[in-house]
Amino acid sequence: MNVIRILIWSLLGSVFSLILTACSSTAVQPSADEMSSEMQADSEMTRADFPSAAASRTSANLSSSGILNEQRLGTQWGDEIASSVTEVNLKRLSSSPIAETQISYAGKTFSGRSISGISLAAGKVSFSVTDVRGRNLALYREGQQYYLSAHEGQSYVLKYSNSSAQTFEIVASVDGLDVINGQRASRYNSGYVLRPYSSLNIEGFRKSNNAVASFTFSKPKDAYAAHSASGSIYNTGVIGTAMYELNAPRSAVKPSSPYAPAPNAFPAD
Repeated sequence: MNVIRILIWSLLGSVFSLILTACSSTAVQPSADEMSSEMQADSEMTRADFPSAAASRTSANLSSSGILNEQRLGTQWGDEIASSVTEVNLKRLSSSPIAETQISYAGKTFSGRSISGISLAAGKVSFSVTDVRGRNLALYREGQQYYLSAHEGQSYVLKYSNSSAQTFEIVASVDGLDVINGQRASRYNSGYVLRPYSSLNIEGFRKSNNAVASFTFSKPKDAYAAHSASGSIYNTGVIGTAMYELNAPRSAVKPSSPYAPAPNAFPAD
């Protein structure tokens, strides 16, 4: 299996080390039974491309949820946020995601069940969308579809919290664009790495190894995807996540907590 290139994202003042994978600078041809998590050549990216799949699913979601054209939103290139990165090497345990989810967002109030976050990988990871102050934005669930009520001009953050001893890779897309390299999003692209018992905040599209541009809700015509050669205005209004488990030593000890341990209803079992 080819080794993926991974960057460690360190935020000043944070108690966690947030990690991201860098995009491969060369195309790698995988074997038939083993797929590298490095960015593949164009022919390989096309087969597992976020935008084409997201576009069809998003059209159905927008239609079923009653989103009008004037209610549609996108995400524009927002204010610069300082962020530095460092490389590490890790491998995926499988070429297939262990979890995947999609959120459609628009400038309207959705009906359905209101939730604060989405559970991934059997509850090991929770995914939420927050404002810049860390407050959860309301999500709504209708069947297996998730929706977010957004407001033009509001900046937001993608937050992933890991409550397990495992290490995961998060491949995220916004409006059909990869949040790290700004290209058409693919499940085979490299992504952020979420360490055991830690949280990862993705604050924007990466501009360089030292900064990101904040995610900010906007009109579709003002979205980054609408002005990027790799993007499309038709993919605006969707946030995608694909998650992989990485081959990394598991944490043997949980971090200390100020909270008392939960009581066990069946301690003899």
